[in-house]
Amino acid sequence: MAVVRFVLRSPRPRRRVLAFLAAVAALVVPSLVGGSQAQAAPSFSHYVALGDSYTSGPFIPWPRFDPVGCGRSTNDYPALFAGLLKIGSYTDASCSGAQTSNMTQSQSVPLGSNGPQFDALTADTDLVTLGIGGNDFDLFSSLIDTCSSLYESDPNGSPCRDKYVVNGQNTLQPDIDQIGLRVGGVLAGIHQRSPRATVLTFGYPHIVPTDKTCQSVLPFSKGDYPFLDSVERALDTAIANAAAGGTARYVDTYAASAGHDACEGSRAWINGQHLNVFAAAPYHPFESGMVGSSAAGYATLTGQQVTASTLARAGRLASERRARAGAAGPAHVQRLAEAWDVRNGQAVTGGAVPKVFTP
Repeated sequence: MAVVRFVLRSPRPRRRVLAFLAAVAALVVPSLVGGSQAQAAPSFSHYVALGDSYTSGPFIPWPRFDPVGCGRSTNDYPALFAGLLKIGSYTDASCSGAQTSNMTQSQSVPLGSNGPQFDALTADTDLVTLGIGGNDFDLFSSLIDTCSSLYESDPNGSPCRDKYVVNGQNTLQPDIDQIGLRVGGVLAGIHQRSPRATVLTFGYPHIVPTDKTCQSVLPFSKGDYPFLDSVERALDTAIANAAAGGTARYVDTYAASAGHDACEGSRAWINGQHLNVFAAAPYHPFESGMVGSSAAGYATLTGQQVTASTLARAGRLASERRARAGAAGPAHVQRLAEAWDVRNGQAVTGGAVPKVFTP
């Protein structure tokens, strides 16, 4: 199956990574950064990461190509999380565009396919992270496409909310409820295959603010910002409920990312509408978002604060893995852009950006 396996070794220091991660620790996760750890973190030997593109991190330097269409980054939160926990090896099965069905079914991606993500699980797996749900029923992609297409018709109104809310009822809620049930089924499948595993279920980080707008970054009508946020919060609630009922710990990345939505400029964890082939896909996490998510996962798992030096170490290990794992450099990033071009049906050239990038 097409999964990514890494082995961690003692790396040489990298000043750039140390500086970046230390800055991120100070600026984007103040609620999770503390002075010292009260006790040793739990020990794990066989970690498996499952999920969609909010797990795999498309266009975060540097991408892997196994397969290219999954857009896995060597600096996604599974890589950083493994570094925080000092895990000797792990398997990253996450893939952009994955739905809950792709836990047990192969996923067709541009220029290849990704095997069922559950194939990475074994009886010896002792830690699993899961980030899934936003692609089921095309929830995220249809919202982004529809709301952005309605924006110019009424920039100051709420045309997207008006489309989806009928007689005071959000017509997307039944789909969200069903996603929650599907995530519960995924969790049951994890425990069946890996009964010894500790399981963490990650929610989605704060994307759209409710107290301001930035329509050049998030091209939605002013009145639709609160609606879009309400849909995300409903999805996170459904995922959290599934975790509670499925013997998993829920990682609340929405709360952890307060003040780091896509409108926050240099403090943003999430990219806006424009593709940056050296930073993030549209409407997807930056590397800072992956750092924040890994820190939130660490705090949820251990109950401990995360120090700046610990975050820096995790980032340094992820950086050192690039060469050993055969990660791509700048000359190959265009290949990934072309793969995403195929997925979204329009060119990524001359600054043109696909409207819909599935998580």
